[in-house]
Amino acid sequence: MHRLCLRRLLVAGAQARARALGTPFKLRPGLRCQPLPAGLASVPWDLLGPGSNEEELFVFPEYLPEELEKPWGTEVVPKKPPRERRCQERRQHRPKGQPDPSMPTSSVSCSGCGAELHCQDPAMPGYMPSEKYLSLLGEPEGQGGLRGAVCQRCWLLVHHQQALRLEVSRDQYRSLVSTALRQLPRHGRAPLVLYVANVLDLPDTLLPDLPELLGPTINIMVLGNKVDLLPPDSHDYLKRFRKQLLLNCAQAGIHPVTKGIRGSAGRQHLVDIHLISAKTGYGVEELISKLQGSWKCNGDVYLVGATNSGKSTLFNTLLQSDYCKSRASEVVNRATVSPWPGTTLNLLKFPLINPTSDRIFRRKERLKAEAEKDEEQLSRDEKKTLNYFKKQGYLIGRIGRTFQQQKAEPVIDFDPDTLSFTMEEEPVVSIYKPKEREEFTYNEVKDARWCFDTPGIVKENCVLNLLTEKEVKLVLPSKAIVPRTFVLKPGMVLFLGALGRIDYLQGEQSSWFSVMASHLLPVHVTFLEKADVIYQKHSGNDLLKVPMGGEERMKEFPPLVPQDIMLEGIGADEAVADIKLSSAGWVAVTAQLEDKVHLRAYVPEGTGLTVRRPPLLPYIVHIKGKRIKGSVAYRTKKLPPLVENLKRTNQQKKRTSDL
Repeated sequence: MHRLCLRRLLVAGAQARARALGTPFKLRPGLRCQPLPAGLASVPWDLLGPGSNEEELFVFPEYLPEELEKPWGTEVVPKKPPRERRCQERRQHRPKGQPDPSMPTSSVSCSGCGAELHCQDPAMPGYMPSEKYLSLLGEPEGQGGLRGAVCQRCWLLVHHQQALRLEVSRDQYRSLVSTALRQLPRHGRAPLVLYVANVLDLPDTLLPDLPELLGPTINIMVLGNKVDLLPPDSHDYLKRFRKQLLLNCAQAGIHPVTKGIRGSAGRQHLVDIHLISAKTGYGVEELISKLQGSWKCNGDVYLVGATNSGKSTLFNTLLQSDYCKSRASEVVNRATVSPWPGTTLNLLKFPLINPTSDRIFRRKERLKAEAEKDEEQLSRDEKKTLNYFKKQGYLIGRIGRTFQQQKAEPVIDFDPDTLSFTMEEEPVVSIYKPKEREEFTYNEVKDARWCFDTPGIVKENCVLNLLTEKEVKLVLPSKAIVPRTFVLKPGMVLFLGALGRIDYLQGEQSSWFSVMASHLLPVHVTFLEKADVIYQKHSGNDLLKVPMGGEERMKEFPPLVPQDIMLEGIGADEAVADIKLSSAGWVAVTAQLEDKVHLRAYVPEGTGLTVRRPPLLPYIVHIKGKRIKGSVAYRTKKLPPLVENLKRTNQQKKRTSDL
């Protein structure tokens, strides 16, 4: 108490002295006191007690006057603007280091992407600067010090949102996935492939040579991911998605199992189709119940799919669920998730829990109890997560843990003497002791089945292969897509950034064009005679936004190539087709009944353009507000989200029935 009063008196004296000098104070917390030259700042000792006739020559810098805020005997350096200072700080945080080709590769994989860690070549997967690599190897556990570490690429993706170009060919990705699936079956059972398909990218997300890649006698469950990003245009839109997925699987050579007939030898078997959202958790609990119900029929599980389909996000979601062993989330690190294509470079895995009868019963009881809760009965953290996902998607799920181990409460070793020190003493700082990394025991994994996250298969003719990491972030939608609808007459043109263009050449009446793309990708409407000039002038600039980088960027970017499309309208209430502009998005075209529409669509050379019939969201033209006066655009309209496995109020039920 005496020391606290002493400090307050010293501060009061410093404030009084500064007021006498007429100088303001600036608070700088966290700094200790330091001595100052005589005459600059002082506190009279008569404030501290009788019998003192000297002055103590120090002051607290957190209350230092602004005119004294500089090293003595140096010039005042003008402060940099905040933006410039932030840029400089970002530059200072960039990793530095040199490769060391003489060091052999380790046998430890990156916990983020699965690549083998090394310090030989920055262009190869798993690279880590030699300084960091050698420091981790120098720890007492040797190569064990690398466990849990991430490569430089994963570090940049997570902490700096920067992507490094690696020398990994498409064939190498395919070879790695194919080799893993063609290994001899463990436990006497063939593996189960969870093929993660991005519903936004149908039908291109289903690779045409998928049967040759997976090999024979493989059980396949197709997961339509990212359904949370699409608005419901009717009450049965999810059933329509399943039918569309089933049709696309048949076109790719993957056929369903007929009841009682397992199909011909050497043929893949489509066992089921599920619609999920790996991000918001929609449909994941139902998927886990289905997987645990087929435990006796399958061996190891492999997450397979094209790039940006959401495999790593699903891997992380399952890692925090009832599908994995209860300790797996503490032992296995989460996979690196990034919009950059091909984030995962090797196999990541976690052990599956054995769904015994007792565990299945306990899980059903938990799910039943969770379904009886309403939003008001959720915990504070659950409400916070739920409100966040409501802003991100239209469909939200709640994923819980039934078999989670109880953690012992941490014991705080409190020593009051370490918190008390005099002005001449340094405060006692506790030394940080890193947490010991947990490992699986032999008995936990000796007969375990595993879930593997595989590298994404790079799609050919994809526009994302032409974009930089900043451009990819703008193109790929990260939250619920709100349709943008325009009514165009013949002779008008619609630009989707500088990545796609649709010319309305001929038609008897106006037609509606509903854009389904990232909200960060701009839409520009103009007349046909001005379109070429606008593209030449504004491509690479702010108006069209993507690609970005001005004339220099557009010199290396492929030109737009046209393709003519003929459509016949089926009425003003239903879209006739989707014009899919590679992976940048699509435009749903709604024309009047029997109106023959002639369109010309453009995409960058070397990328794919698909006319999708039937359209994915045929009634999307109704998801719009009123038309903006004097404009071809309609006001946007965002539909309310739906939460799965949660008791709904009467108002929420009415909203759902109105869809």
